[in-house]
Amino acid sequence: MPFRKEPPFAHGTVAPSAVVLVNLGTPDAPTRKAVRRYLKEFLSDPRVVEIPRVVWWFIMNLIILPFRSGKSAKKYGMIWSREGSPLKVHTAKQAALLQYMLGQRGHGDVKVVMAMRYGSPSIPEVLDQLQASHIERIAVLPAYPQYSGTTTASVWDALFAHYAKVRNIPELRLVRNYHDHDAYIGALEESIHAYWDAHGRGDKLVMSFHGVPKRTLLLGDPYHCECLKTARLLADRLKLKPEDYVVTFQSRFGKAEWLQPYTAPTVQQLAREGVGRIDVVCPGFTSDCLETLEEIAMEVKQAFMTAGGKEFNYIPCLNESPAWITAMAEITEQHIIGWPTMLSPQQRDARQRDADAGRKDALGMGAA
Repeated sequence: MPFRKEPPFAHGTVAPSAVVLVNLGTPDAPTRKAVRRYLKEFLSDPRVVEIPRVVWWFIMNLIILPFRSGKSAKKYGMIWSREGSPLKVHTAKQAALLQYMLGQRGHGDVKVVMAMRYGSPSIPEVLDQLQASHIERIAVLPAYPQYSGTTTASVWDALFAHYAKVRNIPELRLVRNYHDHDAYIGALEESIHAYWDAHGRGDKLVMSFHGVPKRTLLLGDPYHCECLKTARLLADRLKLKPEDYVVTFQSRFGKAEWLQPYTAPTVQQLAREGVGRIDVVCPGFTSDCLETLEEIAMEVKQAFMTAGGKEFNYIPCLNESPAWITAMAEITEQHIIGWPTMLSPQQRDARQRDADAGRKDALGMGAA
């Protein structure tokens, strides 16, 4: 097997460290063509769909892609912003703010970049860029707090597949999960309290996590358990009683049984039982995206209101909240312990100036 050609090396070259913030991905545009291309890459991942490849090829190419691409494109069009895909915009801002925060905490040598598991910028593309910059240490931080074979493990697959063709592999540190990390739970708590302080508190808090097929749980995937632990720790921090909240799972696809209870039927049942107002939060998503802005804030809201509910409130994801950026920095620090300082004072000052500029842009204070 041929290996990739290594970039030219010059003695004395600074070999700093990097953090790669990896999110799921997004189409490049809210169009049928772009969405079809994105869905094909996503649904072709055997981690996502565990169906025999030959059978799945026919289902995907002859049924799903021809009919689902247009429908999904319309949904993306409903949430697309002037800056682009919300998920990509938020992830880019998080990376810039994490770069700044790490610099403030004494890690100005560490470069932070984002990558997408599906779509662009792809993991191989970003790793190639880091290789060209002679990065010798990389920490990979998935945007998924709860580990799942369908998400986190797929990131590892892409990472290892890329480096299987690289001769000079950097040191790698992989963040597996942080579903019970105190700073992550604290950021969720602060976000919910801030929303309640501004809008009042509903009769029931619905914690909706992305669903996966039930068979993954039966085969040993820890995702379900990690979601429940996140919910329990968050409820404890919020001082909620068991009857004050419910944990549900959304985004069911296909006819197979997925993790239950399902979000939409649950909120409909709550409405029928006389629960007038519900607040819905999605702790498993660190950036707002199609699944939160369209599926929850629009579709699930309609399901609740149609069933007799009086008021539906969606609590936004952590996005660029200061508590979440601090939490990301704490999680990152725990995985880069011992990395040496490689930049000169002049280079470090330049890196911090770049980080300051990135922070201003991320907060909307820089040039558009």
